[in-house]
Amino acid sequence: MFKYKFKTKPFEHQLIALERSAFEKNFALFMEMGTGKSKVLIDNISILYDNGKIDGALIIAPKGVYKNWYSEEIPTHMPAHVKHKMVMWQPNHTKKFKKQYENLLKVDDDLHIFIMNVEALSTQKGVDAAQKFLRTHKAMMAIDESTTIKNPGAARTKNVIKIADGAVYRRILTGSPVTKSPLDLFSQCYFLDPFLLNFFSYVSFRNRYAIMRRVLINGRSIQLVAGYQRIEELERSIKPFSFRVLKEDCLDLPKKLFIKHRVELTKEQRQLYDQMRTTALAELNSKVMSTSTVLTQLMRLHQITCGHMKTDNDEVIELKNNRIKDLLNLIEDIDGKVIIWANYVHDIQNIIKAISHEKDEEGNLKYGKESIVTYYGAINADNRPDNITKFKDTNSKIRFFKGNPQTGGYGITLTEAKAVIYYSNSYDLEKRLQSEDRAHRIGQKNNVTYIDMLADDTVDEKIVESLRSKVNIATEIMGEELKQWI
Repeated sequence: MFKYKFKTKPFEHQLIALERSAFEKNFALFMEMGTGKSKVLIDNISILYDNGKIDGALIIAPKGVYKNWYSEEIPTHMPAHVKHKMVMWQPNHTKKFKKQYENLLKVDDDLHIFIMNVEALSTQKGVDAAQKFLRTHKAMMAIDESTTIKNPGAARTKNVIKIADGAVYRRILTGSPVTKSPLDLFSQCYFLDPFLLNFFSYVSFRNRYAIMRRVLINGRSIQLVAGYQRIEELERSIKPFSFRVLKEDCLDLPKKLFIKHRVELTKEQRQLYDQMRTTALAELNSKVMSTSTVLTQLMRLHQITCGHMKTDNDEVIELKNNRIKDLLNLIEDIDGKVIIWANYVHDIQNIIKAISHEKDEEGNLKYGKESIVTYYGAINADNRPDNITKFKDTNSKIRFFKGNPQTGGYGITLTEAKAVIYYSNSYDLEKRLQSEDRAHRIGQKNNVTYIDMLADDTVDEKIVESLRSKVNIATEIMGEELKQWI
């Protein structure tokens, strides 16, 4: 076992991960959400720095996560004896950022850390900044939530792989290396080292592990993936350079408790739902199926159950519904802090308004505006860390954390909450699992109750059932299946 002056005490599985990875040139930390893979990476960087192997670290993470590395992860886990300079990427190059960045490029005895969002590497400006940093320092390059580079055809994936040539060490971190198919692994492993899997093109990798079939769509012949093969072989191939651990294997965490809360549709909702259902079936029967067609129909029906409808002109029509009222009843019966997830911005705004203005029998505000913080696309990215801090403060008046899984479901810790309400669900399995584990992770001392709000005999039920069955609706559902659903 490692004898090292850690700032925060590691768990046994984190020590094992470090033993496996510490001095490897290329390594994958496939550690489930909540098992502390960020700490492992930070300790790994510190150990390599102490041993004179690196003097820099380029950490790349999704937009909703990368600031968390700067404000929380590194300050929490970087050993005190490691003198370091840290700069966070800014797309708008202010005088302050330029000065900080130029200072970061200077070679001295400190550890230099550059934190970027992966989206920046879709731009030439971001690519140039990353390359310049890697040319200046002996550095580790790490990709947090590495499924963001799973698409081999995406510009950012190509850029990330190109930039990696300048790194001395490479790491990828994700709890879900395969979100859609085993083919997700190709680009992630190729980033680490093109020689690791001995496939030098995505096509050759796909031909080895996918079963292809040719189909005719709109008069065009195209190849589609019909299934997968040799999966055990692939698992054996990645084992030498990866560490996999699940929460259930290494942590004595409290239980997850799941509750379905039934919401009754109003007469108006039911009529509109049935009309839309008939229309959807007719459209699906008359068209060649595509994922986008299927998901569009699913979304329209789902919006109706949530209490609104979006027209083709992007006009939002409010529907009389019981969902908000039921939510207010739920939170009244819950003690302590609550996370509320919703899939649609319209719902988020309605929930904020409802909680802020809810009154008791005497006409006094029950919660008020000061009881809620928000975390979604409309919230300035600079303000999001402050909202997390306010929610985590046990002495603050903040009781409710409101956001959507697309923005708030990644990279943040919200273990102060004992209850998580899904006002509406995303169709994406990864986003559901990620958002669940904001509360259920290291630091949680209580059982966590998850409440899914859903309307009977609607797609609401099917979405929740599928997600609970670990089905990624966003990519796996086909038209014929949807017909059965609706």
